[in-house]
Amino acid sequence: MTSKWRPVAAASVGNALEWLSFTAYTLAASTIAKQFFPSQDEKSSLLLAFGTVALAYVVRPVGALVLGAYADRAGRMPALMASIRIMVLATVVITFLPSYNTIGIAAPIGMVLAMLLQGFSAGGEFGSATGYLVEQNANRRGFMASWQGASQAFATVLATLLLAITSGTLTGAQFEAWGWRVPFAFGLLLGPVGYYIRKNLSETPEFSQARRTDQLKQPVAQTLRSHKARMALCIGILAVSTAYSYLITYMPTYAIRQYGLPASTSFTTVIITGSVMVLIAPLAGHVSDIIGRTKMLTIAAAGIAVSGIPLFLLFRAAPSFATMAIVMTLMGLIKPWYTGPLAARMAELFPTTARGTGLSISYNVGAIIFGGLTPVAVTWLLATLDTPLAPAFWLVALAALSFVAVLASNRYVHTTSQIDPTSQHEKV
Repeated sequence: MTSKWRPVAAASVGNALEWLSFTAYTLAASTIAKQFFPSQDEKSSLLLAFGTVALAYVVRPVGALVLGAYADRAGRMPALMASIRIMVLATVVITFLPSYNTIGIAAPIGMVLAMLLQGFSAGGEFGSATGYLVEQNANRRGFMASWQGASQAFATVLATLLLAITSGTLTGAQFEAWGWRVPFAFGLLLGPVGYYIRKNLSETPEFSQARRTDQLKQPVAQTLRSHKARMALCIGILAVSTAYSYLITYMPTYAIRQYGLPASTSFTTVIITGSVMVLIAPLAGHVSDIIGRTKMLTIAAAGIAVSGIPLFLLFRAAPSFATMAIVMTLMGLIKPWYTGPLAARMAELFPTTARGTGLSISYNVGAIIFGGLTPVAVTWLLATLDTPLAPAFWLVALAALSFVAVLASNRYVHTTSQIDPTSQHEKV
């Protein structure tokens, strides 16, 4: 691997491992519920399984505070090394943890602890990894940071593909016994590779220069005191991207419940959409380095808003697997133009000395708010408005919110150089 791509691989592998585990757990939730949270009521078991995911999200801000602050004090690489160690430990537990029938109550307790560890690690991963990427080259921040979105999409595709293969080739008993663990076992291969790559990389010059100042003593207090507006704008910018991600994941369920499409729809369409996003996200990041992040993000947000209702109208006009594939492909073509430059814009809102903390807090709070609100909001709108277009209304509203947040954030990107002597002027 050339030195040019080593930072990309180092920063992306942890993100990929996180999303590989998250996607695999979500798609295999019904099996995990039976194995670790057995109950006479199937719905109760499933609620406990998904409740474990919710707990992992709740602990993410704690990881953001601890690991984000560590990244601003000790450096991006020490924080990335810590996060991947914790993430690998959590993956080992999930991969090999015996079921409830074997070890009783220790099984659900072990699964909850593993997911809490994973949530803690993921809480600090995004800020540290994004900071490391954007600090590699001030003229290519969009392209470098776009690999965060691309690695998420790649991991989603990989987890879905592995589960599709195992569920399709194994018997039901074999899949429940061990087949669902295959994506997590594959993740264990990523962990050591990521650890080795990260261990052999040095700190970014931008952070090394900042560390020579005395601004790194209290990154959490400094960020919360001085950068509240930047964090609020970061959350607003993130809103439509997070909602779109969850909506893409929700679409197969929507198709099954609203139009009675077969359950096999879920695997196929997620693979199609994720594959498209992997290819386009780096291109979108590269384009944003040329025309500027603000122009790129506002155009993409407008595109999401304008296309939202027509896509759902198309699906309503001809509800079929073919239409579902077309709609999901179009969603995969639209979203990365926003996701590609997103991480770079968020990073550019913070000075180097508060970037790890600011990014980590903003990203995880935004994910909790809009990731948690989206399923609830869509379900409520579907019931209240009694129209299958309800998810599009939510998406359009958040696209408008993010559009405004992007425009408002522009002035803070320009003023970053005034509070951060290591930052460089570039197209915003």
